[in-house]
Amino acid sequence: MKKKFFTIILFILTQSIVFSQNYYFEEYAPFNKNIPSPEEFLGYAIGDFHTRHDLVISYMEKLAELSDKASLKVIGKTNENRKLVILTITSLENHKNLTSIKEKHLQVVDENIDITDFTDLPVFINLAYNVHGNEPSGTEAALLAAYTLVASENPTVKKYLDNTIIFLEPTINPDGRDRFTNWVNSFKGTPPIADKNDIEHNEGWPRGRTNHYLFDLNRDLLLAVQPESNARLKWFHEWYPNVVTDFHEMSTTSTFFFEPKPLSASLNPVTPDENYTSLTFAFAKQFSEDLDEIGSLYFTKEKYDATYPGYGSTYGDLQGSLALLFEQAAARGHLQETTTGNLSFPFTIRNQFVSTFATINAAIKNKDLLYSYQNKFFKNAIEQASESKIKAYVFGDNYDQNRNKAFLDLLLKHKIKAYPLDKDLKLKNNTYKKGYAYTVPTKQKEYLMVRTIFETYNKYRDSVFYDASSWSVANFYNMKYAPLSKDIAYKNKITPESNTVKIDKCSLSEYAYLIPWDDYYAPALLHKLQEKNIIVKTAVEPITTIANETEVSFSRGTLLIPVSIQNIDKDTLFSIINTLSEQYKIQVYSVNTGYSLKGIDLGSTNFVTLKQPKVMMLVKGGVSAYEAGEVWHLFEKRMQMPIVKVPERLFYKTDLHRYNVIVMVSGSYSLLSEKDKEKLKNWISLGNTLITTRTASSWAIKNKIVEENLLDWVKDTTKSRFNYADSRAVIGKQSIGGAIFEIDLDITHPIAYGYHDLKIPIYKNNKVFISPTKSRFSTVAKYTENPHIDGYVSPENINNYIKKSAAIIVSKVGNGRTILFADNPNFRGAWYGTNKLFMNAISFGSLIKIPY
Repeated sequence: MKKKFFTIILFILTQSIVFSQNYYFEEYAPFNKNIPSPEEFLGYAIGDFHTRHDLVISYMEKLAELSDKASLKVIGKTNENRKLVILTITSLENHKNLTSIKEKHLQVVDENIDITDFTDLPVFINLAYNVHGNEPSGTEAALLAAYTLVASENPTVKKYLDNTIIFLEPTINPDGRDRFTNWVNSFKGTPPIADKNDIEHNEGWPRGRTNHYLFDLNRDLLLAVQPESNARLKWFHEWYPNVVTDFHEMSTTSTFFFEPKPLSASLNPVTPDENYTSLTFAFAKQFSEDLDEIGSLYFTKEKYDATYPGYGSTYGDLQGSLALLFEQAAARGHLQETTTGNLSFPFTIRNQFVSTFATINAAIKNKDLLYSYQNKFFKNAIEQASESKIKAYVFGDNYDQNRNKAFLDLLLKHKIKAYPLDKDLKLKNNTYKKGYAYTVPTKQKEYLMVRTIFETYNKYRDSVFYDASSWSVANFYNMKYAPLSKDIAYKNKITPESNTVKIDKCSLSEYAYLIPWDDYYAPALLHKLQEKNIIVKTAVEPITTIANETEVSFSRGTLLIPVSIQNIDKDTLFSIINTLSEQYKIQVYSVNTGYSLKGIDLGSTNFVTLKQPKVMMLVKGGVSAYEAGEVWHLFEKRMQMPIVKVPERLFYKTDLHRYNVIVMVSGSYSLLSEKDKEKLKNWISLGNTLITTRTASSWAIKNKIVEENLLDWVKDTTKSRFNYADSRAVIGKQSIGGAIFEIDLDITHPIAYGYHDLKIPIYKNNKVFISPTKSRFSTVAKYTENPHIDGYVSPENINNYIKKSAAIIVSKVGNGRTILFADNPNFRGAWYGTNKLFMNAISFGSLIKIPY
């Protein structure tokens, strides 16, 4: 077998990559001739081109049409309207009884039911591919696997279908996949070009890894921001598969990775130890045997930690499944040179195909182990919760109901039970108010997810992480929360239908309306008002007045809409305001006098007329696609605001007078010449606003756009000697892979309008350390003396840099200003808690005057 394998590979490496499809599935012959192979359907051999998503869907539809072993379900659509599908494949008998099989399978994951006999239950396997669009071998393997499972008449495949329900998910990220597919097919060499410098192997910005809004979907299952992730979560909690696969690609210079992963994470990991010590190793035995059979090199246990619970290869581990990661060295095209010879696209596909069937085989062999584990999983979770000192968590924001709703929406997506408080609850310095606060009992099926949402950590097995080391989602939302050591009464469980924001309609006013700036969606409402040419002012000082016929206090940032100065009549104005209030679920107040009970009056110059932001963001070139996508998504999907995206290479000829706000996210900005930098600086000085995040902030400082400073690097003067083999750990521990810190916020500053707490959490995954400003009034946020909240960070980084640096500053440039964020306030589209700081910079930047 190995001799035949190497003969085929030698042919591929020295000749063409067009060859018989028997290279993949010869051992599963014979095949039903009435069902077309992928090659027959597509008109080319798998591996000869990258297959477009519409053709993938068409082939899945054809298999479902021709075979009673397959049925196709559309579970959702992408931002670009591509279908997300799952092809269910099993024997005819299982298909006939799928409803009753599903019912019994769901009894296995019912924490109140004991099942010990799994004889008549097939294994549920979710084969999921191509979450990263430019890691395409998985989807091609999915086409081959679907055909083999549906068309093969081999006794081995018949056994597979009798004993499994296979849910084949050919493409998790269709938008990114097609972006990459179009690139490599457009630049494919004929004959193939293996040279790594060829354009085929070097796709352009933003590359195909991400989805439409440039989000990494393999980080999104926990955060559930994107439609692809929401569709998968909904499907997952309908079926609870025993096994979930996650097929990826990695560096061209590598080989093949399968689990087990290295042990890392906190000293008290959420995932049960049995998942690693028993299940993973049982499957690894099958993977090694099958890959040995075809002579493929591989490795395990070295990297790809299981720390972050939002991967496709980790989320299922918190749901009683065995989630498995595969990583194949990438051809990044059709044929590419490596230090050990040329790597072909067909070769990468074959490894994924072989691993697919190894997964099916291992699942059948270990069926009882999988079902026993899954049946005990949620029962064990309940027992752990019973033994825990924490009986519940209480949470809620007393001002921002839409942020409360968004957090509850996320809990519901993960099937976490939450209940409204039926009376006020005082804990230490906080009061959790009825109508604004909720409780999550720990004694529930999703206890491990509850821990994931609320727990924080400061001790870890390792100091080097593949990704983030912190993910306490309550902090993402800047949600006040506290553990409870005693049970409280629970009733009226929150449901998707009951999770609504209730507001009162205001009455028509002939004088003015006030709108608090407390709500997350206040910037969206402001934009709609300005879009309709309604004049809006904002308060730069607090006010207390009679509004909606009662005494109400309003904070800085409150919007004022005077009736008499508008260019429309009072009835039209009232209709617009009421419509927008209902659309965004933000309370509007009617006022009938300009005389205030406390604070400024409505005619005060401390109510400032707001300019409508005209926003441009630089993209492409050396700009971070992730961060650009997060801003793009925030504007379009959350705030329903336009943002003009200008390629960096075109900045030199862009008319900047069209904009009054420019956003620069992380990037090298090497395409900007000295003349371009001067152009940018002159534009700011005219009274405009530049907003920078992370490395764009350090770029602005280093390139003298602003007269600010970065903290000086502290040199290691110890001259300590280390073992060479420890270099990765010693150096890696000084990076900040992703942790949560506390900042001290100046809530009187326009950037912090709408915030009521001086201390809030912020996410940091960089080494940008900005010195506080020379102006005593322009350091908007500074890290606190004891800043660590969650995640790994070295003591050196905390003491030498973080504690001494600013998180947000404003720097004067002529008559304008630059607002510098040391971190990314929009991280992964999930940081509701700091999104508002960024949107305040957009909405209120023009208000900022910098006194010295």
